[in-house]
Amino acid sequence: MATWQQFADAAPDLATAVRARLTATKHHVLATLRKDGAPRVSGTEVDLTEDGHLRLGSMADARKGKDLKRDGRFALHANPGDGSMDAGDAKLSGVATALPGAGPDDAFELDLREVVLTTVENDELVIRLWTPEGGAREIRRK
Repeated sequence: MATWQQFADAAPDLATAVRARLTATKHHVLATLRKDGAPRVSGTEVDLTEDGHLRLGSMADARKGKDLKRDGRFALHANPGDGSMDAGDAKLSGVATALPGAGPDDAFELDLREVVLTTVENDELVIRLWTPEGGAREIRRK
């Protein structure tokens, strides 16, 4: 797994494009795992810190926070904006770790396992992805 900064250092162009999706709108969709393993989706906001970490918060006793404390695996889908998909569709997955001392609410740091940006260029679907093990690569489909 990797921090946001490690991802950005390894794949700067992709990181810039994904960061643009994460900062274009305030609200995104977070998927967590319930006790029984079923997925749960929740609205969330994310923060890219100055020291190169990706974080999110949760109100105290919220289901998403409880899910992440029990099983930190997550998927995050950046809000695609106006629906045009001009800037692409960004998705991230990894493991969230609870940060101590967040006050009455919960805070989590997101370690990344995979980052994907999907765009349409002319008549091709372009999938740009990065993993810590495999680095950055691109897949094109007609």
